Order: sequence, then structure tokens, then C-alpha cells
Amino acid sequence: MKVISTEYSQILAIRLARALDCGVVDVAFSRFPDREIYLCAGDLDREMVVIGSVVESDAFVQLLLLLDACEESRITLVLPYMGYARQDRRFKPGEPLSARAVAQALSHGPDRVITINIHDHSVLRHFACKAQDISLAEEIGRYFMGSSIVDPLFLAPDDGAATFAKNVASVGGWETDHLDKTRISGSEVRIAPKHLDACGREIIIVDDIIATGGTLAAATSLLKEQGARSVNAACVHGVFAGGALAHLAAAGITDILSSDTIERACSRVSAAVPIASVIRA
Repeated sequence: MKVISTEYSQILAIRLARALDCGVVDVAFSRFPDREIYLCAGDLDREMVVIGSVVESDAFVQLLLLLDACEESRITLVLPYMGYARQDRRFKPGEPLSARAVAQALSHGPDRVITINIHDHSVLRHFACKAQDISLAEEIGRYFMGSSIVDPLFLAPDDGAATFAKNVASVGGWETDHLDKTRISGSEVRIAPKHLDACGREIIIVDDIIATGGTLAAATSLLKEQGARSVNAACVHGVFAGGALAHLAAAGITDILSSDTIERACSRVSAAVPIASVIRA
């Protein structure tokens, strides 16, 4: 077995290869004069783990090309972050089901697919091969077991993420709640924990993904007004689009943690060991 990756998941690929005690395939990436992507893989094995987060269109094309290059091998495809997975419903005529289109395109070649905290498990049915999703809730919880934060209150940004927050908090037996939005007037909205008081607490808002960070920034400001000692954030997928990190810093957030499904400076939790455990199973 060997691991091969796109340019977008190199760090996670190396960590995964170490967890699997196997080699990493060298890949040369370049472009033709017309900007089309070219790649050439080194020595392949009979069993290949192809890994790459779909963070943009070029990442998607690189994955398609790697799958084709490994066509003579038995392939496990790892999608740490599956772009377009949130576009799984059609709201008006003429719109594509982008999640289905991406899943079907990536189903040609792999024997199985592994995703990480995919936005909606129903997307897995669009793959033409066996597809399995795994969660990094335990890894995030273990990270905070070793942190300096004392008796944190874990908050989901809404009730839809409440289960994920509970799974993170269960690692340390911490309290958990979700944020509730109450409209006070036409221009004023109150965001606060549904059941527990934020005053004097060290807050950690956890979610599967931080995209623009708009809701998180608003929640941070309001929680600090309500007396929270600090507000931190943790997510699996740190998209951080449109200057989200600076936006969150300006709102007064203390620290932001993400995983290496998307490789960022704040990627302090790795998906490598959980992925390796599933591959070995």
C-alpha cells in the first residue's frame, strides 16, 4: 500500500502514510501552456490511498487525474473535505445537485470512499461505491483535554450542530449547549446559549465547518457582552473564506482551532489516525 495526494493535502498525506507505516508516492505537478493541469506519478502499488480535499476546481481536477493514473490499483479515495457537499438540494429549476455531480464523478475508479464530517450523510448515497464518513469530534475533544482552558462550556452555533458539540464535550465530561437566536426588535437580535449562562465561562464554539465566520463573529461579540471570560472556536474544516480569520479576530475571539482536512496555520488536529484506523479495519 502507498499514499498519493493532490497538492492540496500533502501534509495530511504524509501523516497518514506514517500512521499506516507505508510510503508516499512522489507526484510532479505542472501546467501545459494553455493552463491545463498535468501530473505524473512515481512508482505506484497494487493498493493505493488517494487523498485530496476538494477546496477549489483545480483540486477536483487533480483528484480526477490521480484516480485515472492509479487505474490499475485497488483504490481507497479519501476526501478530507468535499467541496460542493452542501449543495445537495435544488431550490429552483435549472440548478444542479452539485453534491451528486461531484460524488458521481469521483466514483469512477475507487473501491471505497472515506469522507470526514461530511455536511450531510445523505450525500454518501450518490457515490457508486461504498462510502463511509468518520468524525473528528473525539480528536478535537482530546485536544482540549490538554489545553489550559478550565471547565469550558462547549456551544454549537445552532441545534443542527448540537450532536457534534455533545460528542466533542463528552471526551472531557464538559457541559454543552447550543446558541439560540431571539429577535428582540426589527433591528436587534439576541444570541445566547439556549439553557446555560455564558457569564464567567470560557466558551468554545464548535462546528463541522467555519466558512465566512459571520455568525460566529456576531456570537463572539454578544457572548463577551454577556460576560463570557473568553470565546474560542473549533471546527473540522477551516474554510475561512472572505477574510474570515481577520473578521473573527476583530470580533474578539481568543483562539481558533481547525483540523488538517484543509491545511491552515491553525490546523492543530489531524485526521490521519482516524483515517488509518478505518483503512486498516
